[in-house]
Amino acid sequence: MKVTELWVDKSNFRNTRSVEAAQPRLGDGDVRVAIDKFAITSNNVGYAFSGEMIGYWRFFPTGEEPWGKVTVWGMADVVESNSSEIDVGERLYGFFPMSSQVVLTPGRIKDEYFMDAASHRQELPALYNQYSRTKAEPAELQAIEDARCVFFPLFATGFVIADFLHDNAWFGANQILIGSVSSKTGYGLAKFLNANGYAGQVIGLTSAHNRAFVEALGLCDQVVTYDSVDTLADVASVYVDMSGDGPLRARLHHHLGDNMVNSQIVGVTHWEAKPAEDNLPGSQPVFFFAPAQIDKRNADWGAGVLTEKAYAASTALAMQLQTLVRMESHSGVEACASVWRDMLDNKISGQQGIIVSL
Repeated sequence: MKVTELWVDKSNFRNTRSVEAAQPRLGDGDVRVAIDKFAITSNNVGYAFSGEMIGYWRFFPTGEEPWGKVTVWGMADVVESNSSEIDVGERLYGFFPMSSQVVLTPGRIKDEYFMDAASHRQELPALYNQYSRTKAEPAELQAIEDARCVFFPLFATGFVIADFLHDNAWFGANQILIGSVSSKTGYGLAKFLNANGYAGQVIGLTSAHNRAFVEALGLCDQVVTYDSVDTLADVASVYVDMSGDGPLRARLHHHLGDNMVNSQIVGVTHWEAKPAEDNLPGSQPVFFFAPAQIDKRNADWGAGVLTEKAYAASTALAMQLQTLVRMESHSGVEACASVWRDMLDNKISGQQGIIVSL
């Protein structure tokens, strides 16, 4: 059986390539998994955009520059096993390439999960090396696979951001501004800020086109369109930027000045926007790295506790919002490439949940 993959040009994300290759041989302890389906969201654009900085391109290298495999979250089945502890037929949830199958090297095997022990992945964030063995999970979680692939990586990121801000006493902010709040990470964050007891104003920033959808979610105290950000109250503020829009970030920093008490860059829904100028007024923007907060909480609370909390909260929010989000399924490498380009071009809204199978 051939392996089918979609490769992306790391120097031009819109340039894609369909690749078919022979199955690689399994080494001792390896398993071959057939990737049943995966989600494509703005999160994956972020993985491509920051792929060199954080290492996302290194998880599943092509060995052929400038081509890379965009990483995705999906469901897969073990179809061949050289591991005495992993059975053929097991269902897995985790981090995969845009591919029909992949070889994994299970290590630190537990009933609930295993870690990929491939040598080239050991210096990469451990969060992405963990594969859930779904047979050990509650039936209600197994029943929402599509929602899990689409929402959980994004909602879990929102949960970790909310925990980070709570852990830092909200930086003393009277308001928390969420850029591109129509993104799933954005409205997930809005929900979890309230759930963590934030008493200030949660203000969602979005386009006029997405305003009605965001207001229908009912998760923000106020929804402000991008052309009106100069009307925001000049009070102590945190900005969580899901958009990656440099000029918008600069406008907010100049408007708020020293009242911009913390500025986090998370997503890149507007990944082609110009970067902001250097040395902005107020707190300087920094990139938020979820694994760092997860590591901190693992030390504070015990390994896996924050992840468990994030999964529970993500499950509840996915169930709450399922009637407001339209799930779509696509199959084939050409359909995958088309969805990928639409995501790059910001043609897919937060109301859509996209599942793809190769």
